[in-house]
Amino acid sequence: MLPLAERMRPQTLEDYIGQQHLVGQGAVLRKMLESGHISSFILWGPPGVGKTTLAKIIAKQLEVPFFTLSAVTSGVKEVREVIEQARKSTFFNTANPILFIDEIHRFSKSQQDSLLGAVENGTITLIGATTENPSFEVITPLLSRCQVYVLKSLEKDDLLKLLHHAITTDTELKKKHIEVKEYDGILRYSGGDARKLLNILELVCNTEDENVVIDNKTVAERLQQNPLAYDKDGEMHYDIISAFIKSIRGSDPDAAIYWLARMVAAGEDPKFIARRLVISASEDIGLANPNALLIANAAFDALTKIGWPEGRIILAEATIYLATSIKSNSAYLAIDDALAKVKETGNLPVPLHLRNAPTSLMKDLGYGNEYKYAHDYPNHFVKQQFLPDDLQNTRFWYAQGSPAEQKLDDWMKKLWGDRG
Repeated sequence: MLPLAERMRPQTLEDYIGQQHLVGQGAVLRKMLESGHISSFILWGPPGVGKTTLAKIIAKQLEVPFFTLSAVTSGVKEVREVIEQARKSTFFNTANPILFIDEIHRFSKSQQDSLLGAVENGTITLIGATTENPSFEVITPLLSRCQVYVLKSLEKDDLLKLLHHAITTDTELKKKHIEVKEYDGILRYSGGDARKLLNILELVCNTEDENVVIDNKTVAERLQQNPLAYDKDGEMHYDIISAFIKSIRGSDPDAAIYWLARMVAAGEDPKFIARRLVISASEDIGLANPNALLIANAAFDALTKIGWPEGRIILAEATIYLATSIKSNSAYLAIDDALAKVKETGNLPVPLHLRNAPTSLMKDLGYGNEYKYAHDYPNHFVKQQFLPDDLQNTRFWYAQGSPAEQKLDDWMKKLWGDRG
């Protein structure tokens, strides 16, 4: 028997739950479907939000051949074979066959290059699905030929609608008397992932007799007994990367190495791990140890040159360095505070003395006048206003307790005095 998540896979846009910004009335994908023609695009979003389902619905509604490839198991040879099949299945005056590539971010440059001609000349319409930012993972020539549409984690109302729909319409579940007493547990563990929600529901129902009571305690107990049962590939992808980053942030190198080993053993994309190390170096260590960012970035570069299996050592070295480093999130807090202020105050004018003055008219208007060139002064510093008038003396960056940041703070106080 098919798993519940597969049995509940929607067949039409009317049954599709969520992503109304893409498929709702008047939304871009619905309008393309109604026109009978779609262009190549990439669906970017977390697991279990309907990327594969949406691609299948589009192909079914357009009544065109639908080919699929997994970037995990397919090479250039398989890509070329599918393109040839698509070419043979094309009929006069009909929409192009659709080639759906799951996890397209795992395709190598040569694999992506092999798609370019077929996408450009219309042999296929490409629909890619990825959980990673396409800007980093898809080559520029291919990305320029595709629109990118962002899918969001399902909202609470979407998940509740899906849960009720499964309980009341699925043939197998209707054989049981299911009472949902509490929703928080199943919603929390599903994390906006429709597949996880249905897998948890199926797990709980399969361990009970005809009468099934779903509450927070039952959900937690069933998942503790079988913690991998509700995850797509037997590894809690986002939960484990979360544990990994939090272990680094918490200065526990042993836990960080353990979670790294879990990801390596599960076949996680090494670049996915390396990117998180770069983010952690900036977000959690920052100015307390600026070398952390250099180490993390060097690890990323070395990994792309070395690959597996030796790449695991590079990741381990960077992980231990970051986990054992002194921590600070002052840069993270500063940019978020500044962004909040920008949102609050809008586009405040640049002070005249800071403006660029490439023309005589701009100079006549005072652009650049009274600007003081810092290098002409002692210590390469002179006091002057750099923020907009309405934000004079506003502070965004505050040093934290590390020796490195304290040294920076002392220097700023020597230059500026105590600005509050």
